[in-house]
Amino acid sequence: MSKQRIGVLTSGGDCPGLNAVLRAIVCAAAQVNWEVIGFRDGFEGMLPPGDYFELTQENTSGIMQIGGTILGTTNRGHFASKIEGGKKIPISEKIINQASETCQKLGLDAIIAIGGDGSMSTALQLYQAGFPIIGVPKTIDNDLEATAMTFGFDSAVACATDALDRLHTTAASHKRVMILQVMGRHAGWIALWSGLAGGANIVLIPEISFSLEAIAETILQRDAKGHKSTMIVVAEGARSLHGEQFRKLNPSGEWRLGGIGDMLCQEVEKRTGKDTRVCVLGHLQRGGAPTTLDRILGTRFGVKAVQLAHQKKFGTMVSYQNYDVLGVPIANAVHRLKKVPPEGQMVEVARAVGISFGDEAKC
Repeated sequence: MSKQRIGVLTSGGDCPGLNAVLRAIVCAAAQVNWEVIGFRDGFEGMLPPGDYFELTQENTSGIMQIGGTILGTTNRGHFASKIEGGKKIPISEKIINQASETCQKLGLDAIIAIGGDGSMSTALQLYQAGFPIIGVPKTIDNDLEATAMTFGFDSAVACATDALDRLHTTAASHKRVMILQVMGRHAGWIALWSGLAGGANIVLIPEISFSLEAIAETILQRDAKGHKSTMIVVAEGARSLHGEQFRKLNPSGEWRLGGIGDMLCQEVEKRTGKDTRVCVLGHLQRGGAPTTLDRILGTRFGVKAVQLAHQKKFGTMVSYQNYDVLGVPIANAVHRLKKVPPEGQMVEVARAVGISFGDEAKC
């Protein structure tokens, strides 16, 4: 009897912990005598003639502590989400059939797709087309509703917290306002957690609209009380009271989130007279070695994905809930973002230690 085979791919943005998941999948599959085939560059590797190689315990040894993904990834190509006229365009039947041919040629009994909301949407469409799909959620933004936490988030928070620790000393030395811009298009989890851990004074997130007047007043009140430096953490998707997000036109003609840190820097300096600087953390949050928590969570996710495949529970996504790793329908995960509750306990704790969210002056 031939061995059963699992195909695995990493799709969307990279993040720390992806290699921990891949290693765990290979190790867990070996325990039930399954082979693992890794597709390069996400779903694109499934297109004929196929771009893949066998993953073994030998070539995945020592990768858990390495950032990124040994398989490569992409958020572009034939499987990327496309919007026309405000509606999402599904993957074409031709592309689905080509991917199916590759999977049949390889004799795959299960496919584990590791990715964020967009990748899980693709996985759901492939499952509905008959592919034996298992999903593993991945995003540094921690904004998938169907899981309490995603791997990569803790590493991103650690990176932002370290940046705040470093900025504190230069801010104090020069009596400056320092602005740290972090990732978070729709949800402010990274900004909130790092702001709490790094001793920020003002945290701006998409879920709570901010007022430039309130921010300036907070800084001036701090200054009057002898606190000559102020630390601000702002998520890239934070919104003003008018509701707009700040975008930049890139060289290819696409509008992307960006520029809120620069805008705040100019406005704060103008309204307070304080010397102000901005640091955009950007892709540093995605890079580097995963934290201990992300290595463990990624390992647990990988093992659970193999168990779900072994049980033939296709159309299921791995989920972390109440300290347990479970399986939930992929359909329950897509297009349902987990945002910071403005009246939730984390925001309450932040306010209790004196953090302003830009909606009221606070020192």
